[in-house]
Amino acid sequence: MFIRIYNKLYKFYGPQGWWPARSRFEVIVGAILTQNTAWTNVERAIRNLKGQGYLTSPRKICDLDAPELSRIIRPAGYHNVKAQRLKNFTNFLLNRYACRLDRLSHIPTDGLRGELLGVNGIGPETCDSILLYAFKRPVFVVDAYTKRIFSRHGFFSQESTYEFVQDLFMKNLPTESILFNEYHALIVRLAKEYCRKSPRCGDCPLKISCKRQGVII
Repeated sequence: MFIRIYNKLYKFYGPQGWWPARSRFEVIVGAILTQNTAWTNVERAIRNLKGQGYLTSPRKICDLDAPELSRIIRPAGYHNVKAQRLKNFTNFLLNRYACRLDRLSHIPTDGLRGELLGVNGIGPETCDSILLYAFKRPVFVVDAYTKRIFSRHGFFSQESTYEFVQDLFMKNLPTESILFNEYHALIVRLAKEYCRKSPRCGDCPLKISCKRQGVII
C-alpha cells in the first residue's frame, strides 16, 4: 500500500527536486533552520547567510558570534535558539572532524545518526533530514505532515511515536534514498495543498478512505 500511494502521488505531481540547496552544508543549515517554521522563512535566512558569505564553510559559522548569527537568521524565527543550534553543530564538526564534512561521509549510517543526535538541538527529524538529503542515506524522514496524512488514512494514530512511524515506512518500502527523498517531498506537497488542517478530501489525488476524527469521509 505504501508504494501504491507513492506511485499515485508521483504520477500526480511528478518529481519534486527536493532539497533545494547548492551544497551539503547548506542542506544541513536549512534542516536546522526549518524547525518550527515555513520554508519561505528559511529561504530568507539562507539568502542572508549566502549574501554575507557564511555558507561557504562551516568554519565561518564557528567563527561568527552567536548574537550576530542570530541577527542574520532572524527571518527563520526562534533566531536565538536556532543560532545556538547552528553553533552547536559547527562546533561539534570543528572539535570532532576539523570542520571537514567529508569526514562524516565515511561513517556508517547508524553511527552517524548517533553522533548527530548527540548534538544539542538536533532531534530525530532534523537528524534524518541531514542523513537523507545531505548524505544520501536511505533513512525515511517523518514529520507532522506524514503523521497527519497517514493517521487520517488509518495506518496509525496521530500519537504514534516517530520511531514507530519511521519503522513502518522503512519495512514496507524498498531501501532507496532516492525513493525516500521523493516520497517525503510528495507528502509535504500533498499536506500543503490537500491534506490541510481543514482537508480538501474531495479533490485529493489519493482516492482511498480517510479516517478523520473517527469518521470515514
